[in-house]
Amino acid sequence: QVQLVESGGGLVQAGGSLTLSCAASARSRSRYSVGWFRQAPGKEREFVAARKWTGGNTYVANYADSVKGRFTIFRDNAKNTVNLQMTSLKLNDTAVYYCAADRGSGEYIDWGQGTQVTVSL
Repeated sequence: QVQLVESGGGLVQAGGSLTLSCAASARSRSRYSVGWFRQAPGKEREFVAARKWTGGNTYVANYADSVKGRFTIFRDNAKNTVNLQMTSLKLNDTAVYYCAADRGSGEYIDWGQGTQVTVSL
């Protein structure tokens, strides 16, 4: 099992930036894919970005169209986190952001508790 904890959420003005972190538990040393998802009030959870493990030491990043060019997913090896750098934030980026791990099944099985991101005018 991969234990995940998100952090870095908060209140930011439209056009601003925020970086979220997803920390994996100390026992989670095996390779796996990590995705970021979000859920806005009254809406279904949606995919945001993923750092997908494709075998060996190779990972591929992919993004939802709505965040391409604004969000970047990357790993901080020193801190064992997978981060989501968000720039040019818009009002409709407001949501609870979750990270999740896919340990090779093709499904995101392990989930964090979420962190709130609120974008204001």
